Amino acid sequence: VTDMKRWLINGEVAASTFDRPAEEHTAIAEVTIERARRLVEYGQDVVIILDGITRLARAYNLAAPATGRIMSGGVDSGALYPPKKFFGAARNVEEGGSLTILATALVETGSKMDEVIFEEFKGTGNMELRLDRRIAERRVYPAIDVNASSTRHEELLFDRKQLNQVWKLRRVLNGLASDGDNGSGAGLELLIDRLKTFPNNDEFLAEVAKGPSIESS
Repeated sequence: VTDMKRWLINGEVAASTFDRPAEEHTAIAEVTIERARRLVEYGQDVVIILDGITRLARAYNLAAPATGRIMSGGVDSGALYPPKKFFGAARNVEEGGSLTILATALVETGSKMDEVIFEEFKGTGNMELRLDRRIAERRVYPAIDVNASSTRHEELLFDRKQLNQVWKLRRVLNGLASDGDNGSGAGLELLIDRLKTFPNNDEFLAEVAKGPSIESS
């Protein structure tokens, strides 16, 4: 936390370390989101980076009053409402500012509670960026699982020509991923290497459109 406060110059760090009680975690989250809302009302564009939504839901599961409705994994159904409200606060205000929330979620931890929490939030955001532990173990960074990552309404980000090029690139990477356990990592390494040879995304996508694949010669 101290290190983050030192290098984050044009921002604020609101933190509660893991050894603090759950009530402190939830209190800081609520103060942070209310401050962000006030800034948005004053016309500012605010970005919250939350690490992470899983731990926040766990904190509410410990701190919030029990409803008696226990879901799989020992999650009280009432404990999920506050973090959902937090995440759902993101919006673009007409004639005002905007609030963007980037939140991390734990997956494939072997914990049923983590799985339930993730499933409750899955598909609720405009973008999902999935990281792959196997790719990270190969020391390939950023360790992105491209096939499992997506953006909602991506047609709003590209014109029709570029969108078709992006879809073709996805098909190529999906084909590489299906070749074996290391397919995703190999595909990502190839993608990163090829991106480095082009000055911008437009030229890279144009090259993708020319040939059947992005495989290097």
